[in-house]
Amino acid sequence: MGNSSEVVFLLGGLNETEASRCVFFFLGLLSYLFTVWVSLSLVVSVILEKMLHEPMYVFLCNLCLNGVYGASSFYPKLLHDLLADAHVISYAACMAQIFAVYSYVFCQFTNLTAMAYDRYVAICRPLQYRAVMTPQKVARLLLLTWSFSLLETAVGVALTCRLPICGVRIDRLFCSNWAVVRLSCADTTLNNVYGFVLMLSHVAQTALILVSYVHIVRAALRSAAGRRKFMQTCLPHLITLLNFTLSLVVDIMYARYGGGGGGGVLQNILAVEFLVVPPLINPVIYGMNLQQIRRRLARTFSRKVHLLT
Repeated sequence: MGNSSEVVFLLGGLNETEASRCVFFFLGLLSYLFTVWVSLSLVVSVILEKMLHEPMYVFLCNLCLNGVYGASSFYPKLLHDLLADAHVISYAACMAQIFAVYSYVFCQFTNLTAMAYDRYVAICRPLQYRAVMTPQKVARLLLLTWSFSLLETAVGVALTCRLPICGVRIDRLFCSNWAVVRLSCADTTLNNVYGFVLMLSHVAQTALILVSYVHIVRAALRSAAGRRKFMQTCLPHLITLLNFTLSLVVDIMYARYGGGGGGGVLQNILAVEFLVVPPLINPVIYGMNLQQIRRRLARTFSRKVHLLT
């Protein structure tokens, strides 16, 4: 094809949902609205409660906002396609969706790394915590989280945009970088090398998180207060990391080894799990485990009930 910008891709992930389109639309809309609601409720609770103006809660707000960003890169297009007769997406919109999805993934990993560092300092070096985790340090970590993630994504999208496209069918519910690269009729070695570098980078981040938690567990076992702090703040972080990593691994395995044909409904659900499950359950996990957030949410809810009555 001469001009890639004129390409219109066909999304084939919804081919097997024709008979249940209304059901999937209702479930998708409900899931999206609940994701946005629980995430923003947690963020507002942290903003309104002065006792929660701590580095850990700042990173938690960033995690929730990034989850809303990631969910918003997927749900609106899915809901539109469930009501449309043709499941298509323009080249520009496809690249924009790829940028949003991958920047969400990279920001999630980098933010989880920053949260692990914060917990390491809080538990292993408690006397130095205030001196190390200053507001300026937190601001720099947040800036690094977003700038590094956006830069990684921009380079990957730029490498994909240079490729000529020789096909239009994407057998997925959304545009992914690997799906578009496979449609190219040019040499994709540079894309594969960059993808391998990104994989190593984020595997290294995951290893860094795990190493920090080895030290955290050792320090937490020394006292009852340390064990309590670990259960309240570190265990939710580990659950979040495990959930997101497993969801992402499922998607990578599906994209790389799922075959060229269209997947079934179950395969497509598994392939979008990293866009659906983490943004939905992360605020719930932290809201249930952190007493300060539970109390703030309980007070807010009781006030609303009082006003309604």
